[in-house]
Amino acid sequence: MLLRMEAKLAGVCTPVFTSHPVRWLGLLALCSIYILSGVTKLLDFGAAVAEMERYQLLPARPIAAVVILFQLSASAMVISGFCRWIGALSLAVFTVLATFIALRFWEMPLGQERFMTMNFFFEHLGLAGAFLLVAWYDLHKWRRGEKDWS
Repeated sequence: MLLRMEAKLAGVCTPVFTSHPVRWLGLLALCSIYILSGVTKLLDFGAAVAEMERYQLLPARPIAAVVILFQLSASAMVISGFCRWIGALSLAVFTVLATFIALRFWEMPLGQERFMTMNFFFEHLGLAGAFLLVAWYDLHKWRRGEKDWS
């Protein structure tokens, strides 16, 4: 009975949720924080440099420039489909590294701030997992020989 209900629901949802516009919106939403971060850093480069200095990432100016370029170009790769798996894996690794640099909740005293930082830490790991799934999906398509990379 449950399998029939699932099949019926899948039949209704499949045309909508497997469409190109929905996939594009999902990829845009997934990359939105990197686009926002890159554009914000670009518009206030001084703040981007200060952020790099706060985390002892030196030399701060070139690192800030590379981060901006990386966030925007990897997001464009994921959204456009051009080498999507490379962009997705890159954003996954970047996210994990940035998470361990910026969200070191284990060094904080117990309390609300530590709790919130811990939540952000694990949310970022979930985001990295989503990028791993995007890369897995595209590499799986590549292995099967499918040519639709949109």
